[in-house]
Amino acid sequence: MTAATGVQPGHLYGVGLGPGDPGLITRRGAEIILGADVVAFHAGTHGRSTARRIASDLLTERADAGRPAIEELLVYPVTVGGGDDYAERMAGFYAEATARLADHLRAGRSVAVLSLGDPMLYSSYQHLHRALDGDFPAHVVPGVPSVTAAAAELEHPLAEATDILTILPATADRGRLVAAAQAADCLVVMKLGGHVDEVRSVLHEAGKLDRAHVVVRATMDGGWTAPLADVDAADVPYFAVAVVGAELEGAAAHAVAGVTASASEGAMTGASGDPATGEVVVVGLGPGPEKWLTPEAAGEIAAATDIVGYSTYVNRVPERPGQRRHLSDNRVEAERAAMALDLARGGGRVAVVSSGDPGVFAMAAAVLETADDDEWRDVPVRIVPGMTAAQAVASRVGAPLGHDFAMISLSDRLKPWDVVEKRLRAVLGADMAFAVYNPASKTRRAQVVALRDIVAEHRGPDTPVIVARAVGAPEEKVTVTTVADLDPEVVDMRTMLIVGASSTRAYDGVDGPRVFTARHYGGGGFAGTGALGGDGLSGDGALGGDGALVGDRA
Repeated sequence: MTAATGVQPGHLYGVGLGPGDPGLITRRGAEIILGADVVAFHAGTHGRSTARRIASDLLTERADAGRPAIEELLVYPVTVGGGDDYAERMAGFYAEATARLADHLRAGRSVAVLSLGDPMLYSSYQHLHRALDGDFPAHVVPGVPSVTAAAAELEHPLAEATDILTILPATADRGRLVAAAQAADCLVVMKLGGHVDEVRSVLHEAGKLDRAHVVVRATMDGGWTAPLADVDAADVPYFAVAVVGAELEGAAAHAVAGVTASASEGAMTGASGDPATGEVVVVGLGPGPEKWLTPEAAGEIAAATDIVGYSTYVNRVPERPGQRRHLSDNRVEAERAAMALDLARGGGRVAVVSSGDPGVFAMAAAVLETADDDEWRDVPVRIVPGMTAAQAVASRVGAPLGHDFAMISLSDRLKPWDVVEKRLRAVLGADMAFAVYNPASKTRRAQVVALRDIVAEHRGPDTPVIVARAVGAPEEKVTVTTVADLDPEVVDMRTMLIVGASSTRAYDGVDGPRVFTARHYGGGGFAGTGALGGDGLSGDGALGGDGALVGDRA
């Protein structure tokens, strides 16, 4: 949590000092440094602490006033990349540092840990906070990060308009760095010392080296800047960052503003007058396992710069270096669609993911409905189909949807129940088999009971009903029952129902119940007796729904 006013006994404070200039320490940070019983700071193997130097005037001030701080110097045992036992030695260092600070906190002393830049951005304080926060009250005092200080030194915008800014550690895997650099508009690469040649190569491959500058010791004495392409790696110390700032300046920046302003007039042009290159692709993931994902859908997901969707569905998509993920709740379809369209208007290739098929109770309608507005109409939108949940469920028992059939959502979240009931009776009156999406949830239980009663008015008691839960997942369970024996209590949001027509038949096969809806009427007769033996089947496969089990749109 953030710090309250004053300095409290037995409390831990992570204090951001800013990038180096003591004048950039915040008033709250100074208050903590002047008032804490213990002031801790890190140092390299040489024992000299940059953090201590930045705060030295404040520490001297309190000492001169007769209130010296207890100082804890936390000396790293090794520098980055210092041998095969680096991780082990650093773990021991943090354990020992944690124990030292914990002793002070248990004794009722307030402890301030000084952090360069901001305590929550690639800082050593993060490790101490994580270790101590559960046992002692801990507070974070933010500081000016080196990211923004570097941009200030360059006097160049870090990001503007619809630019997407990415912050990278130079210590990351090269493949991840390249992918992220290619996907981002603007970049800051931290921890540059010792990695200059690698970062230079990465940005060259990403086509951004000509815009990259090195900022050394931002706001500190002796700081300097230079184009990354020109620097000698040996001259770049640890306290350095590489910055790829906003590409547009002056008139070009006004042109970007013009894109937004003219969108309602159908004039989606960039600075050069070319059409915007972004697009939204609404992708169906299929109802469960990866094997049900089509190659086309997989290709669109892999090519996307941004993945947008309900968190459950986004988490089904493998993470890819440089690809941005935007997760949201399942009740904000319109907001999710607007976000996707806005990202695309800024040049992003946006994949909006839905379970099952995106056009069946899912995000395709939401995106197109939102896009039907002057603000978004010029943003390209494509729909990539997926296997429906109804298809997956039907396949588990045979062909219950083998003739005319309907799909209906039982949810009354976006339509009143009287409309749902009217449509149910119409489908039942037409004597079609139908798949039931969104049949129930933890709080919405009455609808499935009403469904059973309405079906019983129109169908015989022996009419087959398929109850399928989590199709495609290890916990899959598929049961063939009848209208008379349907138990609403076993139905939840991960369940789909298929209700047969008068021509739907079930029989016992060698591998369990088989269900089909005959393709003919009258004198042609029906195969089988309609008799049902056995208690259903269970497989290995899961129902995400076509947006179905979550995202009902009608």
